[in-house]
Amino acid sequence: MTLRLSDAEQSALRERAAAEGISMQEAARRAVRDYLTRQAHQERVEAAAMIITEAHAEALERLGQ
Repeated sequence: MTLRLSDAEQSALRERAAAEGISMQEAARRAVRDYLTRQAHQERVEAAAMIITEAHAEALERLGQ
């Protein structure tokens, strides 16, 4: 895989990686892992909200929600 970054993105990544004492590749890999973790969490929250909304639909309707 090739990751194409703008000059500004590459510079920021280089600086951040250097500040953390890691390679640019490791910084990018961490960013991808963080992104995937956040997305999975968001999906779980949305699923839970849907379950609660469905379970309490009558009460929410009475409240005007």
